[in-house]
Amino acid sequence: MAKQRVLGIDPGSRKTGWGVVDVAGNVMTHVDNGVLILDDDKDLTIRLVDLAHRLNDVITTYRPDRAAVEDVFVQKSARSALILGQARGAALTTLGLRGLAVASFPTSVVKQRVSGRGGAGKEQVAAMVTALLGLPEHPFEDAADALAVALCACLESPWPTAAAALPPRKGPRQRGRDALAALARAQGKIT
Repeated sequence: MAKQRVLGIDPGSRKTGWGVVDVAGNVMTHVDNGVLILDDDKDLTIRLVDLAHRLNDVITTYRPDRAAVEDVFVQKSARSALILGQARGAALTTLGLRGLAVASFPTSVVKQRVSGRGGAGKEQVAAMVTALLGLPEHPFEDAADALAVALCACLESPWPTAAAALPPRKGPRQRGRDALAALARAQGKIT
C-alpha cells in the first residue's frame, strides 16, 4: 500500500497545534509536530492572517497528501466557540486553497479512536499518542492533540474529495464577472 502523509490540526486563535504522520497500511510513523503561537496582543484578524500564513508554511514544508481538523468544542462560552470557529475557518480555508482533502472530527471521536475512551483527558491522549508513535517524550499539549487528530484520520475511510478536484463554481455572479472581463478586454482596458 502506498504511503500517505496526513496533517492533523488542533485549531486555536492563540495556539494552533499541528502534527504530521505518515501512514502505510497499518503502520503510522511520526514525521514532526509543533505549535503555532499567535500574538495575543494583536487583533483577531491579524492573528487569523498570521495563522493562515504559518499553516501554509507547514504545508509547504511537509507536503501532506491530506489533512484533518478537530471540530469546535464548546466548553466555556459562545464567544469562545465563535472565536475558535473563526480560527478553524482560517485553517480550513488555507487547507482548501492548497487543494488538500480535509476530514473533520469531533473531539470525542478523536479521543475514542486514539485512547479507547471518548471522555479521555488531555494527559491520557498525550500518553497514547506518545506510545502509538514511539515518541521519546510527550509532545506539547496542542501538538499532541493535533497528532491525535492525524492518527484518527489515518483510520478513516473513505476520504473526502480534495478541493482541487472539485469543479470551479460558476454561479450567476461568476458568469457576470466573466462577461464584464470579456467586455473590458474587448475595450482594451485589460489584457
